[in-house]
Amino acid sequence: MSLRIVPLLVLLVVLVGCRVEAPSTDKETTAAVTPADKQEPVQALELPLKDVTERNSKYLIGITYPAVASQHPQLAQALFDYAKSAQQDLDDAVKLAGDSVGGGNTYDLSLNFIELMNTPAAVVVAVDGSLYTGGAHGIPLIARFTYLPQEDRMLSPQDLVSERSGWQAISDYVRKQLGAQVEARLDEDEVPLPERTEIIRSASNMIEEGTMPDAANFAQFEPIPSADGKWFGLRFVFPPYQVGPYSDGTQSVDVPASVLRPHLAAKYRAMFTGS
Repeated sequence: MSLRIVPLLVLLVVLVGCRVEAPSTDKETTAAVTPADKQEPVQALELPLKDVTERNSKYLIGITYPAVASQHPQLAQALFDYAKSAQQDLDDAVKLAGDSVGGGNTYDLSLNFIELMNTPAAVVVAVDGSLYTGGAHGIPLIARFTYLPQEDRMLSPQDLVSERSGWQAISDYVRKQLGAQVEARLDEDEVPLPERTEIIRSASNMIEEGTMPDAANFAQFEPIPSADGKWFGLRFVFPPYQVGPYSDGTQSVDVPASVLRPHLAAKYRAMFTGS
């Protein structure tokens, strides 16, 4: 036997002996490991994506996917992950409610993913859903997903605009447009002047807070297609409560390419009109 192998064999025997003679008796360590062993495995993505309909005495789930999503695994994964997260929120709420949910008080999750755009340059999917776990109304679930087939990746707002100065310019434009929308609604409803002042003050505070110049506040966006196949601009979508009360519903502002262009990342400028 080679002399180089002997020391290795001796070392292995010693290590095995140590493991046999000194089993772990640390109860705290054992307790910390046990929950991880009992965790349910993460559900893997399977294509094509399948619609989900589930109903029992406590909740109802309805999820539909567009066919185009299954043609692009990265896009499918993004939609699947969003749906699974919402389902987990529902499961948590049902467990927390216990016996108080059921009968005439059932919870529900509704997600309807729809195709907005399908071109060689981009595939865009929207979801306008809700999660009801009691109360006067459900929780709005509003999201937009933009996938770039040529790069095989999802497009994020940070990809498009990376500098704070760019988000400041977008924020300024969006705030002005949202403020004008508030004024238009008040005119349409013929709200008296004394009430208008308070409504405008409250609305302005919500708009300012919900449109701070940070990419996270503009995460939900969809490209606005133009006749030449490029993007005329971006439509930023704001779910209820972000820039207004629930009664105002989902709001949006179209930001034209002329406002965006000076702040766009160089690699994406050609996707917009005027480039």
